[in-house]
Amino acid sequence: MKYFLFVFITTLNLYALDFKVASYNVENFFDLHYDKTEYKEYKPNTKSWNQNAYTRKLQNISKVIQDLDADILALQEIESQRVLDAIVEKNPYYKYTKFLKNKNSAIGLALLSKFPIVKSDNVIVDKYDKYARDILKVTVSIENKPLLLYVNHWRSKKAKESQRIKYALALKKNIEKLDEFEDYIILGDLNSNYNEYQTFKYDKKLNDTFNITGINQILNTTIDENFVHKNTLFQYDFKVHFNTWLEVESYNRFSAKFKQHNNTPDNIILSKGLFDNRNISYINKSFNVFKPKYLYNKNKIIRWNKSKKTGYSDHLPIFALFSTTTQKYNFQDTKTVDTENINSIHHLYNIEQISNYLLKDVIVIYIAKNVAIIKQKKDRKAILVFGSTINSLQLGYKYNFRVDKIDTYFGLKEIIQISNIIKKEKIDNFEEYYIDGNSIDLKDTQYLNNIVYNLKGIYTKNYLYFGTKKIRLYFKKGIKKPEDKTKILITSGHLSIYKSSIQIVLHKESDFIQY
Repeated sequence: MKYFLFVFITTLNLYALDFKVASYNVENFFDLHYDKTEYKEYKPNTKSWNQNAYTRKLQNISKVIQDLDADILALQEIESQRVLDAIVEKNPYYKYTKFLKNKNSAIGLALLSKFPIVKSDNVIVDKYDKYARDILKVTVSIENKPLLLYVNHWRSKKAKESQRIKYALALKKNIEKLDEFEDYIILGDLNSNYNEYQTFKYDKKLNDTFNITGINQILNTTIDENFVHKNTLFQYDFKVHFNTWLEVESYNRFSAKFKQHNNTPDNIILSKGLFDNRNISYINKSFNVFKPKYLYNKNKIIRWNKSKKTGYSDHLPIFALFSTTTQKYNFQDTKTVDTENINSIHHLYNIEQISNYLLKDVIVIYIAKNVAIIKQKKDRKAILVFGSTINSLQLGYKYNFRVDKIDTYFGLKEIIQISNIIKKEKIDNFEEYYIDGNSIDLKDTQYLNNIVYNLKGIYTKNYLYFGTKKIRLYFKKGIKKPEDKTKILITSGHLSIYKSSIQIVLHKESDFIQY
């Protein structure tokens, strides 16, 4: 099989202009004028929201905006034109702005631009829902080249997925009217993870749409449950989109936290026109999250505190870079690429979709009910194989097989379908592929899916306390938990992650010893 590497070559242009586009949900920035649509905790001139709070919030958000230094900035959750005017007064280099709010809504949208706004409109989401937040549609001119931006704030997850699908369908209908290679960006708070179709399907409170999501299946950021990538955009004769979160390592994909779990509600989604070598182009791998220490510290987002009148927002800003210099995109046959690295478990962690993916010389180092852990080398990554296909695998044997499907289950990478299994020699020392839990940082995500041993400590309230550290233990159904304050030794624990929390999963009774 041939593999293709996506290579970017930039044409030099003395008159090129690079610019930054960003999005930031500023979390409930209200003014001090009483409109009767305010949330009760933001009623003006009260203990929680008064002149002091407003002034501090304005200063703090303005600092973020100044440090972010975007040329085009989309804002969500600002109440009024008054708030927007106050922000611009603090940031006067934004000469062009637009604001949009449904008269019945508490909060609205804005776009701030250093470039001229030549056209603006609103995309109606649901004319029968007086609380629906329409989508702000703005065209800016950059060196006489138009760039269309759709600024969004979809319904929160207090509502089911069908409510967010309304926004995606309204967008899709509007986008279908555009030229095939129009340069446009979908950005803002979509209240949807980049991989929503993978995460929401396990949540019965959200999934009322038979596994269909607005961000993935309606906006076509996935096709047949495979993500659309930069090198597959032009394989489709209909409008598909690339979600820039795919450029970030999986464990760093977050712009918000919910119960300390990583979430990606804020998105910058790109049209294929931004990769067509004409007009405006996306600068490869420029997407990122803006998280200086004053916004994000010790794994916590420094959100606004209504009592202390400190902090910023419960979201982090996201941004991406673009250029009026076209980026040349070419495909190259990767016969010269290290095929050992491509056909490896390590490489599986760096891709989102597969086709006919051959893994060679993998060793089954652990087996439990519906679960197998495999590795290729002692110092490389391990991965979990889940499902009925593990019935063809035996502990301590080496195999070649084809990976047909991978998934990410609440943050944990796993193989869920294999075929063409070829059994090879027996490995007598397979337990040498385990990792001494005392020799590594258990919170380091590079060790996920490994089997760890030699962790001795005291079990109390679902945690193992060892030395000055602790880690959560999860006992699979049917395993009797030790009593609190019991001394235990982990002999073969599966280092896992669930909703951003590192934990050790004990799949069977023999994974630990009480002493």
